[in-house]
Amino acid sequence: MCKYQQLVTGELTDVEGERPNSIQPAMMRLSLGLFFLITHMVFAPYLPDSYFLTEEYANQPFWYRCVYMTIWGKILLYKYVTCWLVTEGVCILTGLGYNGKDETGQTRWDACANMKVWLFETTPLFTGTIASFNINTNDWVARYVFKRLRFLGNKFISQGAALFFLAIWHGLHSGYLVCFSLEFLIVIVEKQAIELVQDSPVLSHICSVPLLRPPLYVVQQFIHWFFMGYPLVPFCLFTWDKWLKVYMSVYFIGHLFFLLLLFALPYARKVLVQRKDKLQKTH
Repeated sequence: MCKYQQLVTGELTDVEGERPNSIQPAMMRLSLGLFFLITHMVFAPYLPDSYFLTEEYANQPFWYRCVYMTIWGKILLYKYVTCWLVTEGVCILTGLGYNGKDETGQTRWDACANMKVWLFETTPLFTGTIASFNINTNDWVARYVFKRLRFLGNKFISQGAALFFLAIWHGLHSGYLVCFSLEFLIVIVEKQAIELVQDSPVLSHICSVPLLRPPLYVVQQFIHWFFMGYPLVPFCLFTWDKWLKVYMSVYFIGHLFFLLLLFALPYARKVLVQRKDKLQKTH
């Protein structure tokens, strides 16, 4: 409301007392949005949601089913990216996107930004995709749901409750609950895996070898986007009879993969990370 009042009184402008110079930055977001729109329009007809429910999909090789799900999930998200970029351009054009100036004096137009496109396209992390995608909704939920549950004294419970709120917000279909419960599981496992790599001298060394970085990045990106597409299946198919059929066709690989890691990572930590008391004894 404060931003809206500033807008109607002419305060949200880079030139005091004049209309904001917002046409160029608005057109840049529009152009980027149109690029994703065209990409979605070109490829989406070849990747329909309904194909998951056909006998043809079920009879394809396992690797094909996984690759299809990976590409489908990536293209599917582009329609949301398009909507957010175009509407952000509208907000910039009106002046609502004005966000002051940065430390170099450059005007910022990201007050209504809902996408970090470069991060979205390059991050190999699930948490990176979440941080780059639907930013304003995530901020709103973090502020009004997650942070207000501090009295529970447990971040995991607060995070789970916030994701449950998001699921119910989208609707009452079982697919929404499955999607956001998988997001909860994936984020927990990824954080544990990142901490393990950071704390383990062996894994840290492997990840720091220059020659290994490109192939590791490719593998990580495939895992990242495959398991981004995997929870989107129930999100788009809605009802349990549909998404269950698809998950059975890929042997519940996403559930098994992350549940296995959830139980295996603590044991891997015991092997790969030296305990502090052992280090103290050796010194």
